[in-house]
Amino acid sequence: MALVFRIAMQLVGLLLSLLGWVLSIITTYLPQWKNLNLELNEMENWTMGLWQTCVTQEEVGRQCKDYDSFLALPAELRISRVLMFLSNGLGLLGLLISGFGLDCLRIGERQQALKRRLLILGGLLLWASGVIALVPVSWVAHITIQEFWDETIPEIVPRWEFGEALFVGWSAGFSLLLGGSLLHCAACTNQAPLASSHYAVAEMQTQGPYLENGAADPQV
Repeated sequence: MALVFRIAMQLVGLLLSLLGWVLSIITTYLPQWKNLNLELNEMENWTMGLWQTCVTQEEVGRQCKDYDSFLALPAELRISRVLMFLSNGLGLLGLLISGFGLDCLRIGERQQALKRRLLILGGLLLWASGVIALVPVSWVAHITIQEFWDETIPEIVPRWEFGEALFVGWSAGFSLLLGGSLLHCAACTNQAPLASSHYAVAEMQTQGPYLENGAADPQV
């Protein structure tokens, strides 16, 4: 029963981590990090992302333009690009390492200590990926709040607000954190007795014919 519970915890953690990694990639390329609605023209909506700015008009549709220069971007957008790439890379590496450490895979069955270390390492990488994904999303949200309530800006000037990508990014970060924590907890559970008994039975079944032949030799 403990083995089934541990395997279930590993699978749930891996699925949550995979979901968080996919959401993190989507967050990286979504242009809706910031939204701007013009009160003078309600039919025109502006969105800003890490790679481009888009404007949506009722008659024309949606038009997007890539940023001309990386260095010309605000600091929060430049650093957010780097952090999101780092989060995606660590997430992919954590998923691959954790996959080789799952108990349900027959690869490396006799090296349980190695599989346990792989699962712990993969969980830590996924946990780090979730933290790194939350940093740029929360930073951009903080800057947006500061600019929205800045009293030095005239009230007639439109203010940027939270975009849908921020909420997707928060979901990605928390999914990676939860998935990595589950994998780490599953690896830290006691599994030595189950593993030793399993391999003892397998070894007895393998050596059974040889023992029978050895017992029959003295009678010949």
